Amino acid sequence: MNRLSFIRNFCIIAHIDHGKSTLADRLLEHTHTVEDRKMKEQLLDQMDLERERGITIKLQPVKMHYEMEGEVYVLNLIDTPGHVDFQYEVSRSLSAVEGAILLVDATKGVQAQTLSNLYFALEQNLEIIPVVNKIDLPNAQVEKTKREIIHLLGCKEEDILCASGKTGEGVGKILQEIIRKIPFPKGNPHEIFRAMIFDSQYDDYKGVIAYVRVVDGTIRSGEKIIMMATKNETEAGEVGVFTPTLFAQGNLETGSIGYIATGLKSIDQCRVGDTITLVSAFGKVKMLEGYREVQPMVFASFYPNDGEDYNAMRESLGKLKLNDAAFSFEPESNLALGRGFRCGFLGMLHLEIIRERLLREYAFDPTVTTPSVVYRIMKTGADKFISLYSPLDYPDPSEIKMTQEPYVKLEIVTPQEYVGSVMDIATKARGSYINTEYLDETRVVLQFENPLSEIIVNFHDDLKSISSGFASMFYETIGYRQSELVKLDILVAGDLINALSRIVPKERAYSEGKRLVEKLKEALPKQSFTVSLQAAVGGKILARETISPFRKDVIAKLYGGDITRKRKLLEKQKRGKKKMASMGRVHIPSETFLSILKK
Repeated sequence: MNRLSFIRNFCIIAHIDHGKSTLADRLLEHTHTVEDRKMKEQLLDQMDLERERGITIKLQPVKMHYEMEGEVYVLNLIDTPGHVDFQYEVSRSLSAVEGAILLVDATKGVQAQTLSNLYFALEQNLEIIPVVNKIDLPNAQVEKTKREIIHLLGCKEEDILCASGKTGEGVGKILQEIIRKIPFPKGNPHEIFRAMIFDSQYDDYKGVIAYVRVVDGTIRSGEKIIMMATKNETEAGEVGVFTPTLFAQGNLETGSIGYIATGLKSIDQCRVGDTITLVSAFGKVKMLEGYREVQPMVFASFYPNDGEDYNAMRESLGKLKLNDAAFSFEPESNLALGRGFRCGFLGMLHLEIIRERLLREYAFDPTVTTPSVVYRIMKTGADKFISLYSPLDYPDPSEIKMTQEPYVKLEIVTPQEYVGSVMDIATKARGSYINTEYLDETRVVLQFENPLSEIIVNFHDDLKSISSGFASMFYETIGYRQSELVKLDILVAGDLINALSRIVPKERAYSEGKRLVEKLKEALPKQSFTVSLQAAVGGKILARETISPFRKDVIAKLYGGDITRKRKLLEKQKRGKKKMASMGRVHIPSETFLSILKK
């Protein structure tokens, strides 16, 4: 019989905190992949940070063996992240497998990420096995959750499995269903070797380790390989599988999921989504299609607290990038904060993870500026848009023909009683209402289209707050749209402070300017003269605050006498303050910049 018919490649997809990693633990136990003495909770979550937060940050493959009806099957599982920021990890996993377990928490039902992951899986034509998880909990609503799944998939009730990742109930049936329903991998073992890179990891000794799905042929340790997109040639060093630790076995055959130690020193030479083939076959085989390169969506600046740490921090960020293809950074400088780095992230959680890893692994706790997005402008007389990463690059308004900002399709799953509140915060975030879909008699899916800049910072927290934690959200980019954007400048004592400039929608310029000067008034120390704080767009002042000067009682030394003596001293003081205001400059401490720029 064909060897491929005994291989099943699958992943687990679900909303965050629906029990993916716990179910993966039970699968490992049931298949005796890991010895009992080595077993621990969330075994596939390798980072301490993942266990502490209870989330999966980096996908993790594992090879299992399971015997059914006298035959031994190879089951390759990829445990995927569930948070909206790590959607690219899910897309990688789905492109490397033939089936997916759709896991739904019986206490929470279908949520936003459940829907989005399901749509991704259906786009890839994967076989879906629906599973209701956490049926052991006293507040589990199994029948209600089943109805929601039937509404989504149009499947029969008997097709839905029930399980408990905590107790292990139903795990055996899930394994049998994987073998029965998920098709075995297609591919030709006799063709030229081709493999897709779906993730990577950097090792100080082995270089970049490519996580691959072998589509055709066989790769053996020592063979000369080439990355088809970057055209980088190297030698396949160690070749093996995940158990879940790296286990060298000398070769990888068609249909397998494993790793190749490339020895390359840069992630740019071994891009995720690239196709690996043999050097001798380059030009004879086609690259694998259907893979999208991930792009950062949110940008923020990291500044070292000590300028002397700049080079060491650059090296640390470089090492983080080797293990995270979605993270990007480039040097930048700021008059107030010195030299730092403009960093690109998938979202706010991704930013927090990078910052936390920087602190834990390299002992850097950087200053982080307010996150922003990439805008696009077209200059007068030009026919192409240019990307705008910083307000400092914003051209004169007279040179601008058109401005655009990124938009997202936003889906919010919420109980019906919170629909009004959810609609309110979504429209306040410059959202356009698109559609309402009813999951059941109590829960709805609301769809909006919003500017990305309105969603990335506080929207998720606000949503949880107004819905008592019951609503969930998912967004995906839908491209750029024309918007009226302006550059908001902040002037302190008449001097333009470039570090505080930002790009805002025209209709928000006044409210944002007022908020900034009010915040600056609280944060800026008093001077010996009156300091004006102004928010301006072009030459038009939109908002103003005034910091009063220190008051010195210059007539305290007088014991009495004629009133003209007092007036003389007060007039002298007045003239001195006026002169200081016209000649003096306001020194803005770093602490003030931090309070304004920090998110």
